[in-house]
Amino acid sequence: MRTLCASTLIGEFFVIGFAGLVAMKSDDLSSATVWTVCGIGMLLSVLLCGMITRPGGIQLGWALQVALVVSGFVVPMMFILGLVFGGLWWASVHYGRKIDEVKARWAAQEAAQAPVGG
Repeated sequence: MRTLCASTLIGEFFVIGFAGLVAMKSDDLSSATVWTVCGIGMLLSVLLCGMITRPGGIQLGWALQVALVVSGFVVPMMFILGLVFGGLWWASVHYGRKIDEVKARWAAQEAAQAPVGG
């Protein structure tokens, strides 16, 4: 699960950065505001890569997905990209857990077949 989720989060890192460049064109927002918000989002996406398997990591990832969708009020294309990455996040968590279960079963089978004392 960790690999799939981290890949999604790194993709979001770049999308948030590009959204910041688009948001810079808005006359209503200062550069400091745009890059503070984008910087926090980008930092969170990178930090979450290492927190996936810790308690609350998946929930923080969902919070980031919601924030991406909400950022569509500033950069309208983010409504679509936020939903796309929300779907990718769901798939990463869902299928990542299934992959982890299969790996655990394989490891248990190998351990059961290994010669004892050898």
